[in-house]
Amino acid sequence: MNAPEIQADQTLDARGLLCPEPLMLARNRVREMRSTEVLHIQATDPSTRRDFTNFCRFMGHELVREERLGDVYHFWIRKG
Repeated sequence: MNAPEIQADQTLDARGLLCPEPLMLARNRVREMRSTEVLHIQATDPSTRRDFTNFCRFMGHELVREERLGDVYHFWIRKG
C-alpha cells in the first residue's frame, strides 16, 4: 500500500548540491514560509538525511515524511 500524497506549499530542488548547501537553502526557504506550510525538498547528498532530521529537531519543525527514490532523497518539512 502506498503512503498518501503530501501536499507541499513550496518545493526546493537541491539535487547535485553538497553539504551544507541543501541545508542552507532549506533553512532560508523555511524562514520565509508561514507556520504549518510544507516544504518538499529533493536532494542527492546522503548527509541531508542527518541534516534535515537535526534541523527539524532543533528548530521545532516537523519532518513529515522522508523517502528515497533511486538516488534522490525526498523530505517534507512542516514549519513549526
